[in-house]
Amino acid sequence: MKIDQWIDGKWRPAAGGTYADSLDPSNGTVVGSFADASLADAQAAIAAARRAFDMGAWAQSPRLRASVLLEFANKLEIRSPKVAELLTRENGKPIAQSRMEVALSVAELRYYAGLARTIFGRVLEIEPDNYSVMAREPLGVAAIIVPWNAPIILLIRSLAPALAAGCTAVVKAAPQTALSNAAVFEALAEVETLPVGAVNMFAETGNEGAKELVASSAVDVISYTGSTEVGKLIMQAGASTMKRMNLELGGSAPCLIYPDADLDKLVPGLVFAGLFICGQQCVAASRLVIHDSIVGELTDRFCNAMQKVKVGPGIDPATQMGPMIDAKSRDRIVGMIDGESNDVEWVLRGHKPGGALADGYFVTPSLARVHQRTHELVNAEVFGPILTIQSFDSDEEALSIANQTRFGLAASVWTRDLRHAQHMARRIASGTVWLNKHGQLHAEVETGGYKESGLGRLHGVEGLSEFMQTKHISWETAL
Repeated sequence: MKIDQWIDGKWRPAAGGTYADSLDPSNGTVVGSFADASLADAQAAIAAARRAFDMGAWAQSPRLRASVLLEFANKLEIRSPKVAELLTRENGKPIAQSRMEVALSVAELRYYAGLARTIFGRVLEIEPDNYSVMAREPLGVAAIIVPWNAPIILLIRSLAPALAAGCTAVVKAAPQTALSNAAVFEALAEVETLPVGAVNMFAETGNEGAKELVASSAVDVISYTGSTEVGKLIMQAGASTMKRMNLELGGSAPCLIYPDADLDKLVPGLVFAGLFICGQQCVAASRLVIHDSIVGELTDRFCNAMQKVKVGPGIDPATQMGPMIDAKSRDRIVGMIDGESNDVEWVLRGHKPGGALADGYFVTPSLARVHQRTHELVNAEVFGPILTIQSFDSDEEALSIANQTRFGLAASVWTRDLRHAQHMARRIASGTVWLNKHGQLHAEVETGGYKESGLGRLHGVEGLSEFMQTKHISWETAL
């Protein structure tokens, strides 16, 4: 498989003619190659998007935008089996998770197709015969920087509202999953009514193209999903052009568990939410914050459940957790597990498996009891298959533990007392708090971060607003 970049309505090689390999993290073999973009390619993509926005009628054509999004959804749905399989081969996640990701992406496209035709402004009479109109307009060119952990849905949740709003777009795919993003663009390229240059895509092994997206005055808004550290650099670099920023960044999700919770439900639910995509997601259920009275029992239950998780190639339907994305990520997690610390009690130590899995980037799940609140395992974003346990004996202590980090992206509360759960949810500094579940995201419902977990919202109506601005037009009608 050899994939070019999609720029100005055409598939074309990188300006330098170079290609890079994409590897299967389950065995280290080459899945295919993609055009490795240069600065010139990024500039060409930006120029194409700028022309399409400034010289075309896309921004003023909501019915066309809705039609394009619906046709895009239909064509992606037809391709979904092959796209899901390719995603599993490139990313390593279990095939069921890949199928779910593609299905969610199709649903998101259809949701924003509906919103494209419901963009209304406001009119008011300020005083007799003096009128003001607040018109909603697209920001312009949107640059979307896509991560590798859920590269299809995290592409679509930014691209769909950007297009629905009337923006044109440049997408930078992650090199680890460039082929999967290209497969999505193959579906989009078949939509004949999409204006030439309205959407462009490139991938790179370096960062020259990404830097150009952030620095260019021809780009009006950045939508980035990734680490808090890189998000801060993007904000700094974009300040010179006063770009709008939409950033979903790191997380370290606390899960508050009370004695009256349904323990039979929560253990498998949180193991799944903690190890989904091998724990490589910003809303992963990484911190188990358990009431003192049940911490011993639940520690045993979680340990037993995690030991039974089947680790293997994602293409195997029986696999419950696949590999890390690459060797560097695996070795980082192994280093955390092997590191000596008096403040950590390893209830279950993960390891690199041998045998048939030796050539892949696998590491088995880990469970750690953490006694020191300042420890890295409960303050940093682990981004791997490690779950931690902390205990509490009061609501105030539970909240103190939950809110101790600089992150505030997601959390959950587990108790049969719904009033208690709602009371705690309001006091947790997090953009999303689930009650008696963890990890469900929907096209209709906004998500985003508090504190250093980001700026703005994606999904829902507010996701559309991230790519729009308001214009005031005033006039008098008196004769």
